[in-house]
Amino acid sequence: MLRLPAFDLLEPTSLEEALHLLAEHGGDAMPIAGGTDLLPNMKHELFTPKVLVSLTSIPALRAIEDLGDAWRLGAGCPLGELANHPGLQQSLPALAEALGAVGGPHHRRMGTLGGNLCLDTRCLYYNQTFQWREALGFCLKKDGDVCHVAGGRKCVAAASNDSAPPLLVYDATVEIVGPGGARTLPVREFYHPDGISNTRLEDGELVVALRVAKPSQGTRAAFHKLRRSGAIDFPLLNMAVSLRLDERGTLVALSAAVSALAARPNLVKGLDRFLGQVPDEALVEAIANRCRRGSVPLTNLATDPEWRRAMVPVFIKRLLQRCLDA
Repeated sequence: MLRLPAFDLLEPTSLEEALHLLAEHGGDAMPIAGGTDLLPNMKHELFTPKVLVSLTSIPALRAIEDLGDAWRLGAGCPLGELANHPGLQQSLPALAEALGAVGGPHHRRMGTLGGNLCLDTRCLYYNQTFQWREALGFCLKKDGDVCHVAGGRKCVAAASNDSAPPLLVYDATVEIVGPGGARTLPVREFYHPDGISNTRLEDGELVVALRVAKPSQGTRAAFHKLRRSGAIDFPLLNMAVSLRLDERGTLVALSAAVSALAARPNLVKGLDRFLGQVPDEALVEAIANRCRRGSVPLTNLATDPEWRRAMVPVFIKRLLQRCLDA
């Protein structure tokens, strides 16, 4: 049996109090919301905080606001509540679908939007018991000095958060607060390619909300998650597509994101070349192949990376067809 290490639990009731506690305890403290990822990682001794600062009693983090031209989603909103929200299902279907694909019902009841956005990266050589990792000599992400996937001094543990691909294609914005005040950051700039810590959050900062503009009329979006079983599992791949057609059926906007590859979720580049065309079978094939070329899985997950790469165009084509048929 894996046991949790001892820790003190603090339960602030305001954002200001939470920030103060995180600053007071410094590197000994970590924030916790649903805990669906952090607590198992603590059992594996991947994190050993002496203090956990709970964010579950802060009402401001749980608000879902319709701002007219955008949605503002509190970082503390449970994933299941967002996935089943009628307004989000209609306005942001790819996001609602992605959040509904996280884990199982109990994970979605406890897990939060902010927690999934900031989910710790995963790797075959990292998400193991202490004894397993010790026998291997540890890894670069935790306690070691070499990456067993890439070799050398760069960690390529995989971003595995299902919320990232749709938030990328919807071009969402992250609202952040910390000791230095409040700031915003596009989701497209929120991640960087460092598997040890792949977000641009500074020490003591918290994500407080996501702001997502309502898509223009004619925009269609969809999400897919490839995993071993129909529930619970982390993704082998996850991806989202968003496109918009004008009144003549011409493609005027297109974006695609593929993740569970490396440390940074991948917003596929080079798709502008397909704009101005009327989608047909050949165009769908060309877009899917472009997504494949821009997606390079590694051996960081326990599945053949070449097979995972071969699945990218298969599911991108299905997503494009779903959008075109909508």
